[in-house]
Amino acid sequence: MSTFDNEEATGRSSSSPSSRKGSASSAEASTTSIISLFSDGDEDDANSSGTSLPSDKGSPVPLRRKRMPLRDRIVRHFGHSLSPEKPYLSYYDVLLTLEDVKSLKNDWLTDNNIAFWEEYLERETLPKFPQARIVLLRPSMTFLLMKEPDQRAIRAALPDFSKVTHIFMPINDNRNVSVAEGGSHWSLLVVSALDGKAFHYDSLGGANYHEAKLATTKMSHILKRRLDFENLRDAPQQENGSDCGVFVCIIMRHLLVKRLLSANAREKVSMSMGGKMVDSNGGRKEMLAIIENLREEGERRRS
Repeated sequence: MSTFDNEEATGRSSSSPSSRKGSASSAEASTTSIISLFSDGDEDDANSSGTSLPSDKGSPVPLRRKRMPLRDRIVRHFGHSLSPEKPYLSYYDVLLTLEDVKSLKNDWLTDNNIAFWEEYLERETLPKFPQARIVLLRPSMTFLLMKEPDQRAIRAALPDFSKVTHIFMPINDNRNVSVAEGGSHWSLLVVSALDGKAFHYDSLGGANYHEAKLATTKMSHILKRRLDFENLRDAPQQENGSDCGVFVCIIMRHLLVKRLLSANAREKVSMSMGGKMVDSNGGRKEMLAIIENLREEGERRRS
């Protein structure tokens, strides 16, 4: 069982929607025990880095899957690539190969691993919160955003962010679009469109600092508003060279479910991960168990 301990952390906080023009008084974030990988203790101090929740309700923002040559080229290399390895699980828009599953056991997570996790959260978690307007951007789309110079092509490929409150973006340090599964490190960027902030969680200190800054600048152009970049130095840190992708997945779900989706409208939500510990082995085991359960369910339906 993975756990986060309950130490308090202090940092900056963002304004709430109801007090955007003044000095906001922070409120302690609500938490639940939905996520199995974390303890059920109190959340961070209210003065820690935070974001706001929308006061109105809306439907989840669907990801637009408009086909275009540029996007197809990126997808081939990153988000939905068909590996020469044997297909293992087809889950909506993601095809996991045997190689992906092997990587999940004890190696560096592939783009497909992270895309699957985002797809799973979209299908199994977000529908329980119809008021949510949160986008989990796929690794392929984050890479396209960072590397494609044509703004029109990017806008055509990306989801419609006009009503989105928060965007989760897996960041990779791959600099070559022609190299499939390139790069050597994952981190997580969470953009609060409500507050104009981008929170960066890097399990190797500032290894992806420049990549995350670039992604923030690019997303600022897409959203047509300023985004203040915060590299959260209190993010949980990995102890080896292969757990970065697992940290991204675990922290993503924690922030999504225990922070953003569990709080009430207008409530100040802490975005700091200070004092938290991540059990990456427990995370790998849970993700593998989910994949196996889905595969067995699919086989039962076919029989």
